[in-house]
Amino acid sequence: MDSDMTHGQPISKKWFGVAVFFIVFAIGLYWAKWNPYFHKAILASKDHNIGTSLLAEMSAGNFTDVVTSAWNYSITYFLAIWKALLVATVVASLMQVIIPREWLTRVLGKTGFLGSVSGGLLALPAMMCTCCAAPVVSGLRKCSSSVGAAIAFWFGNTALNPAVLIFMVFVLGWKFTILRLILGIILVFGVSYLANRFSKNEMVDTAILEKMNIENVKSNKPLLVRWIYTFGKMVVTILPLYIVSVFVMGLLISWLYPALNGHASNTFGLIIAFAIIGTLFVIPTAAEIAIIQGVLALGLGHGPAAALLITLPVISIPSIIMVRKAFSKKTIVFLTGSVMVLGIIAGCIGTLL
Repeated sequence: MDSDMTHGQPISKKWFGVAVFFIVFAIGLYWAKWNPYFHKAILASKDHNIGTSLLAEMSAGNFTDVVTSAWNYSITYFLAIWKALLVATVVASLMQVIIPREWLTRVLGKTGFLGSVSGGLLALPAMMCTCCAAPVVSGLRKCSSSVGAAIAFWFGNTALNPAVLIFMVFVLGWKFTILRLILGIILVFGVSYLANRFSKNEMVDTAILEKMNIENVKSNKPLLVRWIYTFGKMVVTILPLYIVSVFVMGLLISWLYPALNGHASNTFGLIIAFAIIGTLFVIPTAAEIAIIQGVLALGLGHGPAAALLITLPVISIPSIIMVRKAFSKKTIVFLTGSVMVLGIIAGCIGTLL
């Protein structure tokens, strides 16, 4: 076999594909994340504020008020994340048609702790919200990454987002930031490693892999045609469920959030409730900071606020729906439970802040 050939494709062509992927990834991140966050960091350092909470206008009046609040929340949410979601979908679809499977497996296919480290480090410059990271996570699993690496990438985007940590120092103070950093490291590297062992590095649905191989690897169609097809399929598959789930979550929070007004409390029961709500609710990147400011302004204690600090950004019902085929049900239950537990631990520590 020719030393310059790998699985029938020239090595130079494979590396060209990898280079194109990372160039597109970098340009997309600059447009959607790096440049906007640079300006937001300057704002946070000057004003000690990054904007109004998405929940500030929530209403718990009649049915019409609740629906209107949920609709307004959904619009505000999608206006905040559409750039990142577009970049994530482009990157995820491009990954499936241009990145050599054996290369990605070599980098992110490790089943031990190194796999979690690789996935977590790859997530740091991406800085996506949980739902925007979800298409990339699904793409990683379809390209045979390990469970641990995919989860570390998923959680690392949110829990260890360096821009959010900078915002947090200026707005919430160093105590909340250190708490987020420590528990974020546990989430990204510890929980992902345990999930990998728990799942015994389960493979993604073989039917999905086989179908993708037929459509992308064995296809003689031009690369651009295969990418457009893959991108369109992801949009049709993901977007409708995403929109519906965000609106439903908006309905729930529009009913719940205003009811908290005036109920100052720092009880263990409220910490548990906030850990559960924060785990299931969906927010754009860094929105937890403004939400926590709002929660504290309502008179609630640091315990419930700390529970939200950990749980709000990491996982949500919409993101779970988006990765439901990438992991088994038991793995998703384990991840959801782990986030809730760490949120409760954060809440208990928060009562001491």
